[in-house]
Amino acid sequence: MTSGDDAVVERDPLTGDERLPQFFGDAWAAVSRFHELLTQQGVLRGLIGPREVGRLWERHLLNSAAAVPHLPSAGTIVDLGSGAGLPGVVVAAMRPGSHVVLLEPMERRTDWLLEVVAELGLSNAEVRRGRAQEALDLQVDAVTIRAVAALDKLYAWATPLLAPGGRLVALKGERAQEEIAAARRAAQRAKVTAVELHVTGTIDGVEPTRVVVAQTGGRGVR
Repeated sequence: MTSGDDAVVERDPLTGDERLPQFFGDAWAAVSRFHELLTQQGVLRGLIGPREVGRLWERHLLNSAAAVPHLPSAGTIVDLGSGAGLPGVVVAAMRPGSHVVLLEPMERRTDWLLEVVAELGLSNAEVRRGRAQEALDLQVDAVTIRAVAALDKLYAWATPLLAPGGRLVALKGERAQEEIAAARRAAQRAKVTAVELHVTGTIDGVEPTRVVVAQTGGRGVR
């Protein structure tokens, strides 16, 4: 019997679920191959924990897909702190009409992202090494971010990259509403005009994802 990081990896219960190809549509080939790559290499390369392999679909890929309805179908999107490519790779697969910049400061992760983009044939995706503060030459339509920091920090990092009228789309947990309230002054400083919390579902039986959408431009949140 093993324990901790040596625990036996469980099979993802959603693997082989016929609803997944229907949900992802034209993006299915890319997303399913991404799932394979994460299953095969994610733990070895320090991108995900061993316990995450058995829940990649629900906790990571479908969770990432929940950002997509809140993103423009064209224009430029930056995925801040892209890491393993969540949600950025999924976004690029599901929004082929957008240019998606996978922005990540760690070299070993950008190496991984370059390999994934090439393997999946994501011609609309660009991998860039750096932090938000080092990418101020960008003026984009949307910024995505997942599991990186609290909203007050996210506003400060993301809004300088957004063109007027752009939006931050942040995937959050159960305390999303509390974060919105706690970050009200930060939203004002960042000239965020509106903040909405969306509870976005994917397929039946999978817990919906809390998505915070912050719109920029104008006089800011009152």
